[in-house]
Amino acid sequence: MAQRFLLALSLAACCSSLLRAQTQLMQLPPNSTLTRQQAEQIAIANNPRIQIGELQAKLQHEAVREARSYGLPNANGDLTGVEANQASRISAGSLGAPRLLQHVGAGVEVSQLITDFGHTRNLVASAKLTEQARQADAQASREDIILAADQVFFQALEAQATLAVAAETVAARQTLVNQVSALTASKLKSELDLSFAQVNLSQAKLLQLDARNNLDSAKAALIAVLGLDRAVDFRLADEAGNLPPVPPDVEALVQTALRDRPDLQSLRLTEQAARRFSRAQQDRFFPTISALAVAGTTPIGSSLYFSPNWYGAAGINLSIPIFTGFRYSAQTAEASIQIRVETERERELRDTVVRDVHAAWLNANTAFQRVSVAGELLQESNTALDLAQTRYKLGLSSIVELSQAQLQQTQAAIGDANARSEYGFAIASLSFQTGENR
Repeated sequence: MAQRFLLALSLAACCSSLLRAQTQLMQLPPNSTLTRQQAEQIAIANNPRIQIGELQAKLQHEAVREARSYGLPNANGDLTGVEANQASRISAGSLGAPRLLQHVGAGVEVSQLITDFGHTRNLVASAKLTEQARQADAQASREDIILAADQVFFQALEAQATLAVAAETVAARQTLVNQVSALTASKLKSELDLSFAQVNLSQAKLLQLDARNNLDSAKAALIAVLGLDRAVDFRLADEAGNLPPVPPDVEALVQTALRDRPDLQSLRLTEQAARRFSRAQQDRFFPTISALAVAGTTPIGSSLYFSPNWYGAAGINLSIPIFTGFRYSAQTAEASIQIRVETERERELRDTVVRDVHAAWLNANTAFQRVSVAGELLQESNTALDLAQTRYKLGLSSIVELSQAQLQQTQAAIGDANARSEYGFAIASLSFQTGENR
């Protein structure tokens, strides 16, 4: 009952998420704003990998019911009609003597497992643990999709910021070309100055074209991760105004990851399921005790042999495995080896998780420092550009100095945008590695 309730709750949550994402999608008219949280919700609701993981968990739930059925009563109804040589008693093959009486009968056969000394119980426990492992796999797929959505979102956000910088650069250099052109016409500046200004403008236009192409490609990748089958034009919301700090204690993050990572939980559960399955295989060497009962009626038949016209019987059957061609021994050994395989897989993943958390933490710290340095560089390049423009207007410097200052300012602006996007993704990656990306 509890499992059914959890499945129903999971299905309701999935439907609710799907409806919410579809509603958000319908509320995204052209040129609307898409936040990272909205992108994650739409990806969770629409990406096929999420549905595959949930369906695999449901498949394993049916396997639990199948394993449990071996310990429940089994009832079969029979309807039999026999045309035979009256009073026959001798037979060979599949028809025994009791079946050679001419009659029509109907009845019910009921069997109930009394005990197989833990075999069925361990099979059910193994199936339940495997179901929980598939649920953890579904959660891991969900977090994979969230990370993928975050990655392409920040890539698109970086391309969008780069395009904005390129557009501002084109506008600024176009203004400079107009000014230098007017000064050249008045014989106040040389043709060389105008040529340099036009070259810088052409470079800015090329930068704008590349930035537009990168943004379109990043949006196409984002639409694919969102699981959409049509193009949607939107603008990404830059939420990097207040950057969250990096958690100071990496060892605490490692312990959190070892406890909460769903892929690690899946391997733990799979290893536990393998242990219960191994016990179930060992239990096959024990006897099986079952209760049997039959009852029915023979309304049509010889009164010589059927009086009265009903029948019934009950009994207990003890089945003892004596020799199975070493099949049980091989299956038990196979299950024991599988335990070792799952244990080593878990140990390998634990080592990988520790390494990945440390790497993600170091990357986040470096990205945070890059944000600070990139911001300082942008501020200094803006100051340098203002000074270069003033010196050029006063005739104290050449167009080469101004062009160099413009190039440095453009690179610094792009670097600042890139650093902020990279830090946002570094924090998202750290959350994913610690299992907190839920």
